[in-house]
Amino acid sequence: MPSALPDGDAVPRDGALPPGTQLGGHGFGVYVHVPFCASRCGYCDFNTYTAAELGGGASRDAYAGTVLAELALAATVVAPPRVDTVFVGGGTPTLLDPDDLARILDAIDRTWGLAAGAEVTTEANPESVTPASLQRLRKAGFTRVSLGMQSTAPGVLQILDRRHTAGRAPAAALEAREAGFDHVNLDLIYGTPGESADDFAASLDAAVRAGVDHVSAYALIVEEGTRLAARMRRGELPYPSDDVAADRYLAAEAALDAAGFSWYEVSNWATSEGARCRHNLLYWAGGDWWGLGPGAHSHVGGVRWWNVKHPSAYAGRLAEGASPGHGREVLSAADRRMEDVMLRLRLASGLPLSALDGAGRAAAARAVGDGLLVERAGSVVLTLRGRLLADAVVRDLT
Repeated sequence: MPSALPDGDAVPRDGALPPGTQLGGHGFGVYVHVPFCASRCGYCDFNTYTAAELGGGASRDAYAGTVLAELALAATVVAPPRVDTVFVGGGTPTLLDPDDLARILDAIDRTWGLAAGAEVTTEANPESVTPASLQRLRKAGFTRVSLGMQSTAPGVLQILDRRHTAGRAPAAALEAREAGFDHVNLDLIYGTPGESADDFAASLDAAVRAGVDHVSAYALIVEEGTRLAARMRRGELPYPSDDVAADRYLAAEAALDAAGFSWYEVSNWATSEGARCRHNLLYWAGGDWWGLGPGAHSHVGGVRWWNVKHPSAYAGRLAEGASPGHGREVLSAADRRMEDVMLRLRLASGLPLSALDGAGRAAAARAVGDGLLVERAGSVVLTLRGRLLADAVVRDLT
């Protein structure tokens, strides 16, 4: 089940931000959380709900209208010059009717205005889309689709409790291209118990042959409270191996580089600068965004807040005309500096040395000497070995 939210400070009923809060000028995005799934994957602790878990007070059919109620409240709180990116995530957003997703996107445009050439992404499970639904989403203004592939090995998909067949994700990617999507991403997970090197190589090959222009690859993380964690605790499955994960990462880098992809963030590769996920780059560069939906997080001008998690509580707050915010925090200068280092160091563009204090610059010099960083034009960039140890490098620099 989803993990608990922190409490934080109280959010005013009208959602107003602290006096003096200003947009940061690094772009503005909108995240829309769709909390519905047909079934729960064994490794997932995201804020998602199956029909059996949902209970009363919330429904999939009424969800778009509830999101629009939060958007109306948001319009009274912030007035960005434009919306640069929209990302609809979940859950499985494509369990909603394409007309509902189109209605939400149109409302965002009418409320704040989409920038010319705005990136508009939806996540999707491969089995939750068809050629017809993809065409309807493209017509509605979606420009990018991110498909949860995870693997093409049937045994791995079974351990992860994925519902789609081994070939469905590459097929859905081809259908998205045929529907006219500018950009298509496939997500992979590596290091699942029972996955062989050949299994992962086959998944990488299938992703490349599907003609996508973006691939994300993440090591399996075992979250407490999930079915997968329980199985490992009982000894039914072995825990993931750090050494295996490192081998898989190196295999991903080699295969994707050979296919014309370049890394731009530790876990993300794209065929060109234009294929990079601009919404995620906005997060990593310290931009502002409003998160719509239960459990969604937002950030404006150093203020971060998060909504109540359950769809019923979320709908209830908005029905009363109140903000669905559960709690918030005002980031200190030290917090913002630490997050800036943590996020920007993971990017291929690197971290300016000017963002570090004296101790951080000394740690960066040591990391350069150890072959974990390389210095380029006043910035430090992770080497391939440094990417394998990125979390440790970040800790040393902060």
